[in-house]
Amino acid sequence: MNAKIVDPLTIDWARLDGFADRTVFQTREWLNFVHETQHAEIVVCELSESGQTVGYFSGLVFTRFGIRLLGSSFPGWTTPYMGFNLLPGASRKAALAAIERTAWDRLKCLHIEVSDPCFSVEDGVENGFAADAYFSYRTDLTETEEKLFGKMDSACRRCVRKAEKSGVVVEQAHDPAFADDYYEQLKDVFAKQGLVPTYSVERVRALIRNLDPTGRLLLVRARDEQGKCIATGIFPGFNKICEFWGNASFRGSQNLRPNEAIHWFVMKFWKSRGLEIYDWGGGGSYKEKYGCVPHRVPWFTKSRYRVISTLRGQAKALFERKQRFQGWLQRRRRFSETEGTDSADPS
Repeated sequence: MNAKIVDPLTIDWARLDGFADRTVFQTREWLNFVHETQHAEIVVCELSESGQTVGYFSGLVFTRFGIRLLGSSFPGWTTPYMGFNLLPGASRKAALAAIERTAWDRLKCLHIEVSDPCFSVEDGVENGFAADAYFSYRTDLTETEEKLFGKMDSACRRCVRKAEKSGVVVEQAHDPAFADDYYEQLKDVFAKQGLVPTYSVERVRALIRNLDPTGRLLLVRARDEQGKCIATGIFPGFNKICEFWGNASFRGSQNLRPNEAIHWFVMKFWKSRGLEIYDWGGGGSYKEKYGCVPHRVPWFTKSRYRVISTLRGQAKALFERKQRFQGWLQRRRRFSETEGTDSADPS
């Protein structure tokens, strides 16, 4: 199989969006979102066999510490997978080998990471890639609403009913203030764990700016009886799959069960629009109460030189330590502010 780099400014995006295995993370708007937030160059390759086009590859090239890398996707992009769009019968193993040659020879990269929901582990291992996995859960939206609700455990069903009885209302949102509402709640979620969010509010704004006009992004708010926004969620969807990108709520209102109400709303929303799968956006055993099933997407990595793989691992560990340290600083800052308030002269 051969790969040819094509110009993303002139390519027929509608043709690419017509592939049966296309996901929202491969669309032009999502690639633009990653380009904007990661300062990365969009790469689209046309794949062919015997002179016939059999599919496409979507990814981005970026530079870290002077090293060029090709990601499809890459840790930190809040994008769980990208990969290939291929005609039935075309080999993903052969497609991966073609992209590897292009990465080394044409793009001059020294490291590649590729995750594709249609991969098998053998596709990467037989090409010499190290294999890890993106772990998530999935819900089959082709089932009836009665079956979907019935698959939730009894406690989860009670939470959905409690939210309704408590006057919680879930609504679709489009306004510019949504990103700020979501991010304030996200900070509260991370603070509970002694951490800080892994991305800024600007990333949320960029996502909304790029995706909301397409109709492929569901933004939702949950309000209490007084109309206060107590929870929010972000759920892109396209073709067959909708995704749980982010959900946040204020701790003081979680007893009203707005999060369970949001997920039930989302499942019904995307089901009514013909989508077949709800991907729960990563691990977390709490998601099992919704009746979803575990799902793994292979994640392949390969470096041209061994030292780069080592640096990649060290960079990941450094990021995690930095996040914990920032959380500690935030807790110290709040403690200092509280101490100052408590010791202030009341007069």
